[in-house]
Amino acid sequence: MPAPVDLSALIKAYDVRGTYPDQLDARVARAIGAAFADVVVLPEATGTPTVVVGNDMRPSGPELVGAFADGLTARGVDVVLIGLCSTDGLYHASGARGVPGAMFTASHNPAEYNGIKLCRAGARPVGQDSGLTQVRELAGRYLAEEVPVVDAPGTVREEEMLTEYATFLRSLVDLSGGRPLKVVVDAGNGMGGHTVPAVLGTGAGLPELPLDVVPLYFELDGTFPNHEANPLEPANLVDLQAAVVEHGADLGLAFDGDADRCFVVDENGDAVSPSAITALVGLREVAREVAAGRTPTVIHNLITSQVVPDLLGAAGARTVRTRVGHSFIKAQMAEHDAVFGGEHSAHYYFRDFFFADTGMLAAMHVLAALGSQPHPLSALADQYQPYAASGEINSRVTDVAAARARVVEAYVTQQGAGPVEVDELDGLTVSHWSSHPQWWFNLRASNTEPLLRLNVEAADEDVMEKVRDDVLGLVRQEEGA
Repeated sequence: MPAPVDLSALIKAYDVRGTYPDQLDARVARAIGAAFADVVVLPEATGTPTVVVGNDMRPSGPELVGAFADGLTARGVDVVLIGLCSTDGLYHASGARGVPGAMFTASHNPAEYNGIKLCRAGARPVGQDSGLTQVRELAGRYLAEEVPVVDAPGTVREEEMLTEYATFLRSLVDLSGGRPLKVVVDAGNGMGGHTVPAVLGTGAGLPELPLDVVPLYFELDGTFPNHEANPLEPANLVDLQAAVVEHGADLGLAFDGDADRCFVVDENGDAVSPSAITALVGLREVAREVAAGRTPTVIHNLITSQVVPDLLGAAGARTVRTRVGHSFIKAQMAEHDAVFGGEHSAHYYFRDFFFADTGMLAAMHVLAALGSQPHPLSALADQYQPYAASGEINSRVTDVAAARARVVEAYVTQQGAGPVEVDELDGLTVSHWSSHPQWWFNLRASNTEPLLRLNVEAADEDVMEKVRDDVLGLVRQEEGA
């Protein structure tokens, strides 16, 4: 019997991600489709086993989708192809149809990459602890031994779901009554160029909204000719920031390649922190729940600003802090029946959206909040970003454990900075927030590289810079130096 093919470089903790065609080609996609059928789809099917499959604008998408569908049908699973869509569009299809799904995308990665995000029925995630490890192992065996074909293979059909997706989102946030807004949208040649006209315009045949949308790079092009579709990098926001000022717009929105993340800039072209967006959107969702007599729960990861638990807690919510990463957030969202969840990476999760993340729905909440009052976004956002933050700073170190130990010795063992609270939920978090001066930092090791990631926040800029520089000095200090 041939040894299974090792797919560990391709199928990782949360999804499938690799270069095409040397890591991910049609043969591999077919094996993964068959393994997904056997591990997830068939054991959980309550009727005819069915999977919805979509893809972004990368040129390799159609070929890989076809092969993946062939692997599913070989194992007796029906396939519904919804074609070009955003990742949250695929989550909507999975949630609305109550069937598992697969989205072919490499998100913000460069053009030579592609990948697959898998989910169970209802858009529930499939990660390394919830089936992805078993999918990887079985796909490796299928590559070595060939996929067995059942006597009654599944069928393939196509279905358009963009209109239903847009209609569903419009039902969750009413944008019709706000003041007119001009908004520049940078789709980065990604799927935002497909979804924004449908949701915020009249592309899906929906009523016109009081929005003047100025499109930037709406042409679908998986080679990303203008800039990478990764708004987390400041360089990729420059065009949007300039366009907002040039057009005198009220705000700007930037979507990543698969349009499941959304970044916001104000009328001055200044970036609004994703933590501030988490607080703004969270307060809207909390107010709705409190008005209905419920005590809502909101999830946030541990590197979001302290403003999130401060403001949402004061508004009547219970806040739950979790590890970084969408699979952890989604698990906590479902466990706590949370109304909303936010990450500092600009992923936003909604109970009303199958506990999944959707950049478009978050953008709609921002538009609704801005349009319902007379002030500019800069003034509105200032209420939600009162503290000074370092942003995530990466340090490449030769000995991660030793660098971390130096920080523990200085801040925990010696407690030279005074009384601190320490936890290791995800890396090392040291907090001095209950005393003055107020600050906290988180130091996390990368799972794949010899990197330490530092995030610092403080009540004022000087304190933040001092803590940031002190911790970085310890992290980057070589042994014996």
